[in-house]
Amino acid sequence: MMPTEDFVQEYVDRGTDRIGMQIYPEPDGVTDAPVVVVWPAMGVRARYYRPFAAALREAGLAVVVADLRGTGASTPPPSRSSGYGYAELIADVGAVQEALKPRLDGRRRILLGHSLGGQATLLHLALDGESDVDGLALVAVGLPYWRLYPDLLRRLVVGPYIQAIAGVSALLRVWPGWGFGGRQARGVMRDWAYTARTGRFPVVEGVDAEAAVRQVRTPVLAISIDHDQYTPHETLDDLCAKLERAEVERHRVTLPGADHFTWVRASATIAAQVATFARTLP
Repeated sequence: MMPTEDFVQEYVDRGTDRIGMQIYPEPDGVTDAPVVVVWPAMGVRARYYRPFAAALREAGLAVVVADLRGTGASTPPPSRSSGYGYAELIADVGAVQEALKPRLDGRRRILLGHSLGGQATLLHLALDGESDVDGLALVAVGLPYWRLYPDLLRRLVVGPYIQAIAGVSALLRVWPGWGFGGRQARGVMRDWAYTARTGRFPVVEGVDAEAAVRQVRTPVLAISIDHDQYTPHETLDDLCAKLERAEVERHRVTLPGADHFTWVRASATIAAQVATFARTLP
């Protein structure tokens, strides 16, 4: 374990790889607080969420922030030999939940995903079971399906742009991170591009993830943000429509000057909504 100014860095071994976790102190004056495990957006390090972790703790929640595979403290760094995709990201979510089990038992457990992290957490529930989670919070999450973007110009740009990224990733056997998403494994970009092309989740290790998502029953808090350039309100609306059996609490949030990433720096409103959601869970 490596202490820092405000969290302890821990790791979950995944064979030859490992997933980094930042464990924040328990909120002041609260015992047995609900635990929120945060999974970041594509290419975003866990450290970026320190303001959000502080806001969640201020709202009375215990916080863990994990690094997605290949980002931040998590390995392996994406290279031409890295073929992993959504299946591995989903399994990493389950491995972290298992590693945290001694801290989670007897407490409300919330998975919170931002962007790609939201896809991974939702697919974990759909494919690996829901017994280790009491609630799911999705913040600025949505399939980047080109038909869902609200204006014609963005629709005409988004689809070809994402498929070009997938093509470069396949050709180079890794996405170099040119202007978007940071360096990523080709399998991640392949699966992500599939969602943009079809508006559906891909088949994951032979399982129809799209059909599995429709069976999820875990309560969901779904928050989208005005002026989000990557996952506008319409993309999360569409994702919520797939959750046919889950109770979904839907919010659209206005944060002046915020976008898909910078909401983290002014996240007190969202932290309060997550805390309220946690208190309503069984």
